[in-house]
Amino acid sequence: MKQIIAEKILDIERQHEVKILFAVESGSRAWGFPSQDSDYDVRFVYVHRPEWYLSIDEKRDVIEMPINDQLDMSGWDIRKALKLFRKSNPPLLEWLVSDISYYEAYGFKEEMLALRNRVFSPKASVHHYLHMAQGNFRQYLQGEEVRIKKYFYVLRPLLACKWIEKYNANPPISFQDLVCDLVTEPSLKTAIEDLLRRKMAGEELHLEKRVDVINDFVEREMERLTEFAKSAQSDLEDPTERLDELYRKYLKIVWNFG
Repeated sequence: MKQIIAEKILDIERQHEVKILFAVESGSRAWGFPSQDSDYDVRFVYVHRPEWYLSIDEKRDVIEMPINDQLDMSGWDIRKALKLFRKSNPPLLEWLVSDISYYEAYGFKEEMLALRNRVFSPKASVHHYLHMAQGNFRQYLQGEEVRIKKYFYVLRPLLACKWIEKYNANPPISFQDLVCDLVTEPSLKTAIEDLLRRKMAGEELHLEKRVDVINDFVEREMERLTEFAKSAQSDLEDPTERLDELYRKYLKIVWNFG
């Protein structure tokens, strides 16, 4: 699959006349709980030729490749990425620390990574993760029978919130790291580890009786973290000037512009 992804990256560069700055895995593979049949969720940041930006019209700043059963690829233009980076966009912050890297060029990812803590907003991140946990919980984990594998899509963002509460820092991308650090109740940890083992072994985790120890934990923590979100820190030094410098720098580096 890595070879296919590498070929797709070259195809994207040719078809769209862009240069890709980095491409990484996101989703369940990056988070550490893939199924045997999980697809590949590839996310990338790219830069157009300088003249593309010299227009009075706003242009589409996303590239999305057709999705198939195995591969989902999409990316953001550098300007869009830096604007979202300024807002402490959690998915983008996760891309920067993904352990599965498919492509890197020009040093852009390393410079963004060096600024990651500077743009990190506890308040924005907690709201993002809490909203994700609440939405998945409402949609999939109500009633006596639930979609078991969806527990991971509630637990991971919920534990990310707890990490921010505890450390006031970016949460790790690894689900196992979050569980190891933050889940101390033996019965809860056992239930989570059992589901993780089954998922990674390839079991079909569809409708089953709900796991009460997990549901109780989720409901309790969502209520508590909703209160924490109201007081989470949001004051940050404006990084716009530094990000503008980065934007201009990589237009010059990639396209020998200016």
